[in-house]
Amino acid sequence: MTADEITAYVHEHIPITRSLGVRVEHYDGQSVRLAALLRPNLNHRATAFGGSLSSVAILSGWVLLHLQLREHGIANRLVIQRSALDFEAPVDGDFTAACTLPPAPAWSRFLSTLARHSSARVTVTSTLECASGVGGRHLGTYVAVRS
Repeated sequence: MTADEITAYVHEHIPITRSLGVRVEHYDGQSVRLAALLRPNLNHRATAFGGSLSSVAILSGWVLLHLQLREHGIANRLVIQRSALDFEAPVDGDFTAACTLPPAPAWSRFLSTLARHSSARVTVTSTLECASGVGGRHLGTYVAVRS
């Protein structure tokens, strides 16, 4: 799938992503980068609203894992179980959330657990950035349940 096709899928299945101004900028099978506009995500201090930052960070992990499971032919439901975002600096412009697959041993363990059982969990990290630097780091644990 191209970045535009992934964006269309996300907008169709998670409608709030349109309002957040989110689009998929890059996907290479190992990582994903989402881009979001500042304007629809402004807070009263003219920086990005923390809830929007959290949403886009969670979404970056979800998109990466969803695409990977789909590429492995694994039909599933994928949900966030635990989410932690460390806000490091104000996000004062359009921003990105980049997420990379966990190290190979953790990813393999997740896939083998999912093959043996009806569900498995995996933790991934995302980094939020804007032109002025890193705005935050997100740690998300996702659960896949085989359909």
